[in-house]
Amino acid sequence: MSSAAEATGAATWSPVQWIGAVMAWIWVGVPFAYGLYQLVLKIPALFG
Repeated sequence: MSSAAEATGAATWSPVQWIGAVMAWIWVGVPFAYGLYQLVLKIPALFG
């Protein structure tokens, strides 16, 4: 018999995979957040 995780196709991640996923989100998220912040700062100049 197979387990419920195998039946649904869900896989468990190792700690190294979790660290990689978190680092990937940081790698993308921090520059995106900074760019969005800079864009919000420049919005008043469009109307001023």
